[in-house]
Amino acid sequence: MLILIIFAFFGGLITILSPCILPILPIILAGSVGSGRRKPFGIVSGFILSFTFFTLFLTAIVQATGISADSLRYISIFILIIFGLTLVLPSIQARFEQLISKFSLKPKSQGEHHGFGGGMIIGFSLGLLWTPCVGPILASVISLALTGTVTGSAFIITFAYSLGTALPMLSIIYGGRQLLNKVPWLLQQGALIQKIFGLIMIIMALLIYFNIDRQFQSYILEKFPNYGSQLTGLEDNDMIKKELNNLSQLDSLNKADNLAPELVVGGQWLNSQALSLAELKGKVVLLDFMTYSCINCIRTFPYLQAWHESYQDNGLVVIGLHSPEFEFEKNPENVKKALTEFGITFPVMQDNDFATWKNYNNKYWPHTFLIDYNGQIVYDHIGEGNYDVTEAKIKELLEQRQEALGEVNSIEKKLVMPTDQLNTLPQSPETYFGSSRNNLLANGKSLTEGIMDFEMPSDIKTNRLYLVGKWRIYPEYAENIDNDAKIIFSYSAKKVFLVAGADQAVDLKIKQDGQDIADHIKVSDEQLYTLIQNSAPGNHTIEIIPQSAGFRAFTFTFE
Repeated sequence: MLILIIFAFFGGLITILSPCILPILPIILAGSVGSGRRKPFGIVSGFILSFTFFTLFLTAIVQATGISADSLRYISIFILIIFGLTLVLPSIQARFEQLISKFSLKPKSQGEHHGFGGGMIIGFSLGLLWTPCVGPILASVISLALTGTVTGSAFIITFAYSLGTALPMLSIIYGGRQLLNKVPWLLQQGALIQKIFGLIMIIMALLIYFNIDRQFQSYILEKFPNYGSQLTGLEDNDMIKKELNNLSQLDSLNKADNLAPELVVGGQWLNSQALSLAELKGKVVLLDFMTYSCINCIRTFPYLQAWHESYQDNGLVVIGLHSPEFEFEKNPENVKKALTEFGITFPVMQDNDFATWKNYNNKYWPHTFLIDYNGQIVYDHIGEGNYDVTEAKIKELLEQRQEALGEVNSIEKKLVMPTDQLNTLPQSPETYFGSSRNNLLANGKSLTEGIMDFEMPSDIKTNRLYLVGKWRIYPEYAENIDNDAKIIFSYSAKKVFLVAGADQAVDLKIKQDGQDIADHIKVSDEQLYTLIQNSAPGNHTIEIIPQSAGFRAFTFTFE
């Protein structure tokens, strides 16, 4: 773990050179002006504590309190605006110094109170607002936090990263102070410079509120695609990967003998009575982490079903581990309906709490594990494809089992091909409507909850999401409020799918390249709907026009 701590610290140090630091750099520079010798230490201390705390516990806080991450973000923006005003308006600064002094236990000058205490609050706000350009180390820590697994190692690594990031900040602040003190003209203009930096802080806070900082980062990376790419490459080596694997493996995963962790049910068993790996010892078990609205998972379903039908008599047990991507996928009735529609008859266990997901240190849909007759994990595959390799491994394990048990059942040597095999891979990316992941939204504020009124775009760009009319944006989906709403997306694919739903059935009028598709689509249950099936892949523009309010759109997928 010491290696990860060292690399995390140096990764934080070089973050000052990355594009993601640019939006908060003016606010850091503003820390060089104003009263209080200890203000710089307050800023970096607040930043270290805030970034470490919210990186590890923000998901848990949101789930426990119901307070959205956006609300906490808005509070931080408001605090930055207040501090900007204290630099611009002396009367507000005096009142703020008096307020800060009331919380001190020792008699110090007001400037000293305002310096460290005020700096702490600024730094704390920055720690919540800042989104770093994460490398593999911090990304692994964040994935643990998202699944509620915060270890002492994760805390130390995150603290080391934030400390490394804070030290260049401290240097910038003190460098700015030294410049102000050594240049006579700047020293004489101290009051004016303080007001200028106060205005800069207010402006930057407003830009962050309107997500212009993220647009600026996207613009920089679009114009200079290699800018900062080498920085996170520092962590991309075999030694770090090995340490990250050790960090990510939870206690329940026995690495010594690769023994498969037991299944932890998080809901219901479907298509079967409850099963356990202990009672299945002596069988070959295929575990597949899946969720029914994921197009990548859907493409694997025919293969899983074909293997279940072909090899169950030879000792293979296929188990789907349904780990939901959306809240509605936790409902067992929705899952049952999806299994029926996809023709899935093998056992499926709901993993609504992600307990089994965490036991297997999983991060992907779909992810397949093969367990031999001794209960050991001997193979895994992430994503689609490699079906021939996976099936060959299944047959190898079944033959080993037969030899060990003295069975003589023949195993078909020819590869099993599902009757509805899906070969074409998507060209346009999976596109989300909810504020937690709608970064492809082109004509509104992405990554933001609330009611928004979207205007008809004058120019449609490929692989960008456009909404028209009044919509309420939730973390997982967007819901139209009026009957004039519309969705526009220029895509490159053969087929178009949409995860959607509605409390009261809503008819969708579908257009492709301005021409009406013959049949309207009725949306009610939250599931995956097929919108367009062309005879060949191509570039097209789809328009979706709900005929009434209450239509909820979750995600586009393409094939």
